[in-house]
Amino acid sequence: MSTSVNRAELREFLRSRRARVAPEDVGMPPGVRRRTPGLRREEVAHLAGVGITWYTWLEQGRPINVSSQVLDAVARTLFLDAAERDHLYRLAGVPQPPVTSDPPTEIPGDLDTVLETLDPLPAMLVDARTDVLRWNRAYAALHPALVSAPPGERNTVWHLFAAPEGRHHIVNRDKQAPEAAAGLRYRYSQNPGDPRWQDLITRLCAASSLFSRLWATHDVAPPRLCNKRYDVPGIGEVSLRATGMELTDCPGVRLVVHTPDDERSRRNIDRLLLRA
Repeated sequence: MSTSVNRAELREFLRSRRARVAPEDVGMPPGVRRRTPGLRREEVAHLAGVGITWYTWLEQGRPINVSSQVLDAVARTLFLDAAERDHLYRLAGVPQPPVTSDPPTEIPGDLDTVLETLDPLPAMLVDARTDVLRWNRAYAALHPALVSAPPGERNTVWHLFAAPEGRHHIVNRDKQAPEAAAGLRYRYSQNPGDPRWQDLITRLCAASSLFSRLWATHDVAPPRLCNKRYDVPGIGEVSLRATGMELTDCPGVRLVVHTPDDERSRRNIDRLLLRA
């Protein structure tokens, strides 16, 4: 394992995944009442075909040599999905393809032209940490508080969790929140020890009890763009479908375009632009 951050993450991740697997899920009788939910360490070791001491050391985050075959056995035993399995590999220090998450020092000017051309569709450029780098007029009209925020808070996850309730007007926040936290952890684990990532997570946990609770679950999933619904004061509801595109000329940067989901939303976007 490469860092103490990874070791701590691995310990908490394996504990949380073990706790969600009931004995009956793996064909074992429930037995006597347990003090804690899920499987015991020795049960995971037995089902994965590894020694109890070795598995204990793995879960404790000790710097031991780990093979992909053993990690696969643990992943199968704990019913990890593809994203969680990748997450386990990264935390255990098994080599992964390099991931570039930092935006280039300069974003080509023609991308500003692309953003302008996409009006009246709200569009932005965003990096792996979900920092918003560029935006067009429609996106600014829909998210005035976000685009006017200082750089450290000009972030879509920060806006979702830490912006004052009266400013983001997100209707389906309860659905977006768990997905956003799990997606952020997926990218976070690709950048172990990066102080900029750690600073973002620390600030989010301090600013939002909801984010802190979701982060503590150690749920991880590939980031995906979900439909978003807003209740814009004086305008009405706007439902948007997000489409993300990786930019080959700008590694780590995505172009995200929001398309109105129905005719009412399209009209309300036009009204919002007229008001802006």
